[in-house]
Amino acid sequence: MLKTLTGLLAGASVPASALATAPFPLKKTAAEWRQIVSPAAYRVLFEHGTEPPGSSPLDGEKRPGAFVCAACNLPLFSAAHKYDSGTGWPSFWQPLPDAVGTSTDFKLIFPRTEYHCARCGGHQGHVFNDGPRPTGKRYCNNGVALAFVPEGAELPALRV
Repeated sequence: MLKTLTGLLAGASVPASALATAPFPLKKTAAEWRQIVSPAAYRVLFEHGTEPPGSSPLDGEKRPGAFVCAACNLPLFSAAHKYDSGTGWPSFWQPLPDAVGTSTDFKLIFPRTEYHCARCGGHQGHVFNDGPRPTGKRYCNNGVALAFVPEGAELPALRV
């Protein structure tokens, strides 16, 4: 059954401790993911890459709707929680309930909070403490790791 955005707007992220103890529900091989997503999306989602700032048309997307994981189609963010951070990447102040998990990465020497799709583990971006109220968070997302579904359209079926 396809879901709609209704009812997905309140809640918090999956704690990192839960992700450490439970595997991601959707598992595919690298070859399987490469058949599903573009090379650019694969690099970001499964090799923890970053797209250049300003390269995603989703940064300027302002219509009501939902942003889903480009790999597994899990709804991650409501457009109602998107804002213009001025960074060149789509930014949100809150994810949908149980949609993302976090972990710590040290790729830039200092620790950063990485977040990823709670269903397939695809890397989405990093969360920072310089966002707007009410959360003060900035979920800075790679646009290539997302797909946009306008309000009124059915959400795509979750990939299996």
